[in-house]
Amino acid sequence: MTAELVRGQNHPLSQSRLEIRISAGTPVAAAAALGDENGRIHGTEWVAHPGAPVQPGLEVSRQAAADHRLAVDLDAMTDAVHRVSVLLALPAANAGAGPARFGSVAAPFVAVTGLDGIEVASYTITGLDLESAVVALELYRRQGAWKVRAVGQGYAGGLAELFADQGLSEAAQLAAGIDAAVAKGLARSVQAPPPRTPEGDRSRQAAAPAVGPDQGAAPQGAPGPVPPAYGGQPAGGQGQGGPQPAYGSATDPHAPSGGPVNYSHPRRQTSAPPPPPPAAPPAQPGQPARPVAGDATGWSMEERLYNQVWGMFEDLARTAAAYRSAVDFAESRMDKELEQALSDPRSRIGGQGDAAREAARARYTQLVDQARASLDRDLDQLVAESEVVEPALPPAFARWDNPCWHAYRVPMEIPMALRLGDLRLPEAESIRIPMLLRLPLERGLWIDSGRTDSLDGSFTDSHDMRRLAMDTAVAHAARLLAVYPAGEFTVHVVDPAGSGAQALAPLTQTGVLAGPPAQGAAGVTEVLARLTQRVDLVQMALRGGAPDALPPGFDTSQQLLIVNDFPHGFDDRAVNQLRYLVDEGPSVGVHLMMVADREESAGYGPLLDPLWRSLLRLTAVPDDHLADPWVGHAWTYEPPSVPPGSEVLRQVLAQVAKARRTGNG
Repeated sequence: MTAELVRGQNHPLSQSRLEIRISAGTPVAAAAALGDENGRIHGTEWVAHPGAPVQPGLEVSRQAAADHRLAVDLDAMTDAVHRVSVLLALPAANAGAGPARFGSVAAPFVAVTGLDGIEVASYTITGLDLESAVVALELYRRQGAWKVRAVGQGYAGGLAELFADQGLSEAAQLAAGIDAAVAKGLARSVQAPPPRTPEGDRSRQAAAPAVGPDQGAAPQGAPGPVPPAYGGQPAGGQGQGGPQPAYGSATDPHAPSGGPVNYSHPRRQTSAPPPPPPAAPPAQPGQPARPVAGDATGWSMEERLYNQVWGMFEDLARTAAAYRSAVDFAESRMDKELEQALSDPRSRIGGQGDAAREAARARYTQLVDQARASLDRDLDQLVAESEVVEPALPPAFARWDNPCWHAYRVPMEIPMALRLGDLRLPEAESIRIPMLLRLPLERGLWIDSGRTDSLDGSFTDSHDMRRLAMDTAVAHAARLLAVYPAGEFTVHVVDPAGSGAQALAPLTQTGVLAGPPAQGAAGVTEVLARLTQRVDLVQMALRGGAPDALPPGFDTSQQLLIVNDFPHGFDDRAVNQLRYLVDEGPSVGVHLMMVADREESAGYGPLLDPLWRSLLRLTAVPDDHLADPWVGHAWTYEPPSVPPGSEVLRQVLAQVAKARRTGNG
């Protein structure tokens, strides 16, 4: 029976090999600190964290995530270790992006389980407010026995204050190192879908980025960026003051803010409820329900499909996590049984020892087979769901080989999201999960042109990698142009040496670019100066409370800058302008797509590190570098590809160019 602990309560532990499961509802960084009998940490090597995830008897997650599983082997602890403290920290607290305090998110939940998954003790950390780091619980040794205690001690000063309180002299340096490791992990993480819009707000404005707790936006519960004049009124459709009074404009003299009184009935619905999702056909007796495209919740088929794809993504992540955990448990159990058999001199030789080893291996095989059968059952259901969902996806969510592109028409409004490729896991090679990124873009993209080997062992030279990277960038840009209404998305290209001319041909020949690709140092300077000036103008207008004061004829469309062959043609001033666009551009509709080799750009040193961490890295060949926001699996990313010999991309861009000329879709 699970012991549900409250702060300060303890519970004995009967097992030495444990798993600590953490569920926080928002990405958090997890760490574990080893302490002596007084709770002191003797050095940075006594802390397992995302930058150094493995210590003797400890293994923690390598990145921030909403769910964690920490492995603990108490028998592997040295005699000097008397305490293991489990630490949680909000990764964005020091970056100004995402929730900055635990009081604004759901209370974290921590459970100590055996390797069989059975909970021994659990603790919900309540009462937190301004704290951004917390000691969740501790495992401690008393008279040779181990116990777990619920702690819940929070620190408003973050990890630096926490480590200092535990006696670590290098507290600030270690906290900074953990922040850097977590930032790198977040840069490779697929963004979780933002919260659904409130019931009365089903509008999506093109100029106001969707706000999500872990998408590099405002903290959860805090207001997002104020949309510029061309974005319409704030989300909710009711202006800054909230709902207007139903009758007249009387005010309540006793109201604290003196605002308008809302005379509407609190239970009266102001909008129709969403129509019910399509019902699944009846299943055969003993068979699982047959999947239906669009059976998730949502106000439209697009929203239902979007939520359904994310549900499939999460289901596959957690199913694979359960399988891997079961296999790990089977291996650990077999190792322990073999160790026990070998520790007895009487069973080391002869038939008794052989029988014990065979029995241990048989139990391992049985456990793994059971886990695989459960995984296969779940995969079969996901495959069936994928087979009905994929053909039903709209163009923004569909692959380039989907027939929907042949009936393409320029849309009248932007979609919820955009497909950037596919994701898969090694346990489920037959399932491809569409990688959907919410629109408008929250952060820019970095198309890596430096990888020279793919997962299948094939080799690609540097010249071909640059070409593939530019082809991938053009495919992404074409899709962005295709899913926006005519004239609401503008693409600029910086190609200093002209090396991307062949790959850029679909964009240049159809006339969808804002102008010819900028070449040479002078071209780079002109484009960057123009876009940074644009960001400055919009920000000044918004901060001054006069979004209508932008110059006449100001282009209100979203802007995308494709940078090829970086860092050639870029001086220090241009690099700083790029960093400014990455940091400040997305909130006012200016986005960046870098096509670059990270190693070639290393000469700029730490100057570029914040830039790379702010961009979502994608590759031109399959690569297992992305992580899901739930359990942090390494997912293989497959870039979008146009079928060989197909003219679909050029045909779509031609329609985009025609719609711009005629002024309609």
